[in-house]
Amino acid sequence: QVNLAQSGGGLVQPGGSLRLSCAASGRIFNDYTLGWFRQAPGKEREFVAAFSPTDSEAYYTHYADSVKGRFTISRDSAKNTVYLQMSSLKPDDTAAYYCAVSRYWTRRTSQSAYDYWGQGTQVTVSS
Repeated sequence: QVNLAQSGGGLVQPGGSLRLSCAASGRIFNDYTLGWFRQAPGKEREFVAAFSPTDSEAYYTHYADSVKGRFTISRDSAKNTVYLQMSSLKPDDTAAYYCAVSRYWTRRTSQSAYDYWGQGTQVTVSS
């Protein structure tokens, strides 16, 4: 069983920044893909970003076009935590954000590839 505890989020003005955290119960981020998804009211859950480690200190990342250049996913191995740094936020970024873990980097944009999910955290971008 993997437990993912999310923190961060809140209310921010357009153009502002927020950082979301996703802490795992074990050192799973050394071996698995970690993805971020979001769901806005009345919309389907969509892929935001994904991270996967390699054998070295390097790692792979992948971003949805809608957040590319504004969001950054990163990892703190010592804390078993992955972060989603969000900058230049827009009202369209308003959603509940979820982190999740998958064994399949090749299916990183698909919700069905993820076995464990965080509890979600709300991000609201509004003036």
